Amino acid sequence: MAATTLGRPGGRCARVIVFRWIVGVLGALFAIGALFSFAVYISFSVDLWLRRARHLRQWLGIVFLLWFNVEVWGRVVVTIVRWNH
Repeated sequence: MAATTLGRPGGRCARVIVFRWIVGVLGALFAIGALFSFAVYISFSVDLWLRRARHLRQWLGIVFLLWFNVEVWGRVVVTIVRWNH
C-alpha cells in the first residue's frame, strides 16, 4: 500500500487530490497572470506591469514551495504514523 492511500486500497486520499488540484489551479493562474503582465510590460513599457509580473512570479514560487513542503512532510508524517503497522 502506498503512503498516499491512507486507508483506501489502490486509491489516493481525496484530500491529497483536492490539495494538488487547488495548488495546480493557483499555480496556473499565477503563471498566466505573470506572463500576461510581462507581455503588457514588453508591449507598452509601463513599469507598473513589470512590478505586477514580478509579484505574481514570487507568489508562484510560494505556491510551489507550499506544494513541495506539504508533499514531502506529509509523506514523512505518514511514514512515521505507519512505521510499525
